Amino acid sequence: MNAIDEAFMAEALELAFEGSRLNEVPVGALVVLNGVVVGRGYNQPISQQDPTAHAEIVALRNAARTVGNYRLPGATLYVTVEPCAMCAGAIQHARIARVVYGASEPKTGACGSVVDLFAEARLNHHAEVEGGLMAEESAALIGAFFQRRRAESKSLRESVSHAD
Repeated sequence: MNAIDEAFMAEALELAFEGSRLNEVPVGALVVLNGVVVGRGYNQPISQQDPTAHAEIVALRNAARTVGNYRLPGATLYVTVEPCAMCAGAIQHARIARVVYGASEPKTGACGSVVDLFAEARLNHHAEVEGGLMAEESAALIGAFFQRRRAESKSLRESVSHAD
């Protein structure tokens, strides 16, 4: 990983922050082809009422429309958190060449934390995967988001109990 990777991951973090402002779990993703961003996304399953609207899927859809093809060979996907199995499958179907992610996801990560779909020899496409780029920043954004949500939930519970 290099300074170019860091610059693209910083942009993915900005997208994650945008999602956080909209009360979505803060994950951001970029698809880069030949040094140009062709797709952007942040988590939107709540606002879109769509369980598939993860940052990676949104970015892949955006990139496919931009390029005019659902296949994106040679592209790199930057994402702030390790992709889940659904996103890993979409990445494989899109023929993404390289995945660079920030924080590991110990509950749903499909790049080695729970399973490693990219290392599964029986699958016909294998992207190069590199994790840990700006992991602290990505994890801090997620941590702050859930800390805020827990505090809001506690405050709501307390106000309801005081109203009784």
